[in-house]
Amino acid sequence: METCFINSPLGITKIVGDDNGISAISILEEGIISAVIPSVLQEAVLQLQDYFRNERTEFTFKTNAKGTDFHQKVWRELLHIPYGTTISYLDLAKKLGDAKGIRAAASANGKNPLWIVVPCHRVIGTNGSLTGYAGGLWRKKWLLEHENPTNQQSLF
Repeated sequence: METCFINSPLGITKIVGDDNGISAISILEEGIISAVIPSVLQEAVLQLQDYFRNERTEFTFKTNAKGTDFHQKVWRELLHIPYGTTISYLDLAKKLGDAKGIRAAASANGKNPLWIVVPCHRVIGTNGSLTGYAGGLWRKKWLLEHENPTNQQSLF
């Protein structure tokens, strides 16, 4: 496995992967930026940089996230949430076939190892609240605003 650390507007992004694909992308509060990006990670780095520059809305590099069959099912469903939109945890559970499975779906959502790429940040509370985000709610808010900026000017 190769690892690199890049700067992002939200902190230091750690990317881990090999020839089989990217297995983990996470955000750190601090760290040392990699001087050299391993070749197997370069496409992921470029696509993430494009995302942060508002030049990309989906990712095409190969991924290889590890998780249970249920985790994989939830993460695949997250990939169907369009850029710039959100769904509720209840809607996610319903899409998975069991509205009563909301806690299990939320738990699997929280175990997503591919920050941003598998858009767990697009899942919100039924009442529209920003709940449950491992990277911190301020990052979730930032990502949602990044993907769906309002054109209205601030009144204050």
